[in-house]
Amino acid sequence: MNTSNFPVLMRRLLIALVLLGLIAAGWWWTTRPKPIAVVVKEIDRGKVESTIANTRAGTVEACLRTRLSPILGGRIEILAVKEGDKVRKGQLLMKLWNDDQQAQSALALAQVETARRHVGEACTLAANAEREAQRQTALFAQHFVSGSREETARTEAQARRAACEAARADVKQTEARVKVTRVEQGRTVLYAPFDGTVAKIVGEVGEYSTPSPPGVPTPPAIDLIDESCLYIKAPMDEVDAPKIQAGQPVRIRLDALPKQSFPGRVKRVAPYVSAVEKQSRTVDIEATLDRPEAAGRLLVGYSADVEVILVVHDNVVRVPTSALLEGGRVLVIQADGVVAERNIKAGLSNWEYTEVVEGLTAGERVVTSLERDGVKAGAHVVTDDKVTPAAK
Repeated sequence: MNTSNFPVLMRRLLIALVLLGLIAAGWWWTTRPKPIAVVVKEIDRGKVESTIANTRAGTVEACLRTRLSPILGGRIEILAVKEGDKVRKGQLLMKLWNDDQQAQSALALAQVETARRHVGEACTLAANAEREAQRQTALFAQHFVSGSREETARTEAQARRAACEAARADVKQTEARVKVTRVEQGRTVLYAPFDGTVAKIVGEVGEYSTPSPPGVPTPPAIDLIDESCLYIKAPMDEVDAPKIQAGQPVRIRLDALPKQSFPGRVKRVAPYVSAVEKQSRTVDIEATLDRPEAAGRLLVGYSADVEVILVVHDNVVRVPTSALLEGGRVLVIQADGVVAERNIKAGLSNWEYTEVVEGLTAGERVVTSLERDGVKAGAHVVTDDKVTPAAK
């Protein structure tokens, strides 16, 4: 062998080995498993609450609301307000035609005056008859008149006194008749029972207003609302009802004010179960806002949700509830980017966070995008914000 060619051969062999290494490295790089893009959440410390929420949308209600209708039917003669008007207690709202009743009232008043005059006449005659009877009794005692005459005078006095009392009874009867006519007139007028706002009016001047007979849902003539006092009424599942008590804190959300919540308190829990639907039995609760001014001007009828806060644990290790697998397991991302499965001991839980009693510490990272393909223990992952377009 020519030893002079040995260095050349060694160089060629070295170059070949380097080329083979580069080819192998390229093949490995192109065929290696791609890391899975996942969404992660760093474990922190904070508040975890145990809460229950309404099963169907709640409603903003007024503490005072009345749907007024006249007791009698009739033609609307006076409509003293319009929708949206602010009214005071005792203010006239509506009056039906009642000229016939006013005529009856005037007749009754005239009869009262006549009866009072009859009282004056009858009682004056009674007083005169009583004085005459006394005079006849004195004369009889002196034997100046006969006993029959004295008896006749006493009988006349008693009759006149009875006529006087009858006349007074007639006055009371006619006065009672006046009250009856006023009551009848009261059935044709509507007055505001409290300060409030006229929400709706059914009917116009000249139209016929019909009262609501029992069992027949007729629209009220006037819907009056006191907007100064509002509360939220919400249905809760009957299973959760035993956990709810007056005074418990709540979190109130309004569809009209998205991304906002307002603190409040449970005011009342209904003492009965409502069966609006056969398969849905609920218990209504009433909640009030701690600071109504924070929500601004609320409208009666707004839809609202009430979340009753049962228990609160502050400054605890917590994990997003969306990161939990069945059996109390989570997927933790290790320092090398490989996913490891870990069992935890959970405490309080809600739809957002679950308290971690054992198994995780603050600062560790868990996978929350469990629905993605390939996300399991042993998988190599990267977070979404670290994945390049090529790797995706």
